[in-house]
Amino acid sequence: MFPRMHASLYVSNLDRSVDFYSRFFQVSPEKVRPGYAKYQLESPGLVFSLVENPERVAGNFGHMGIQVESLEELDRLKSRAQANEVLSFEEKDVACCYAKQDKFWAVDPDGIQWEVYYFHEDVEFNDPAFANDSGEKEACCSTSFSVDQLPEAQSVKVGNSSPGETQAVQTEVLAQADACCEPGCCGK
Repeated sequence: MFPRMHASLYVSNLDRSVDFYSRFFQVSPEKVRPGYAKYQLESPGLVFSLVENPERVAGNFGHMGIQVESLEELDRLKSRAQANEVLSFEEKDVACCYAKQDKFWAVDPDGIQWEVYYFHEDVEFNDPAFANDSGEKEACCSTSFSVDQLPEAQSVKVGNSSPGETQAVQTEVLAQADACCEPGCCGK
């Protein structure tokens, strides 16, 4: 499929990242060389590569995302992510980036956030959970928003990680539930 997108991420540990992404994408890398791995994805159409370079890892650049065509596809991918222990947390009926969406997130070993989402419709607001310290609304996709800030995280063994390298994952999102003031907001 052309044109095709290409994304390349710096990773701190290639083996650990290949394990995560092989489970996340459900395919093995097409090419693996010292310090390098490449996935050739058909759905979504993406050439995705990993370059081992711990000094250049920057997990706070934003996030990566995959938009799906239906809620059924979202549920199928979420079930697969959960079975492969890469599901970090889920959001339903969230107003994020001025769009009503259902989504789930997966966070790679270096903190890169992947959003898999279904777009319902455009809206003119963001959920109150995405307010900054002064109470002003921020885009949920801004660099100040982090999955690490969400409550009720639990530790789950991810891939080949040792007990000391477990990654905190969110199983139920009630993001700042006390800030919600509208019915349907933040899972209420």
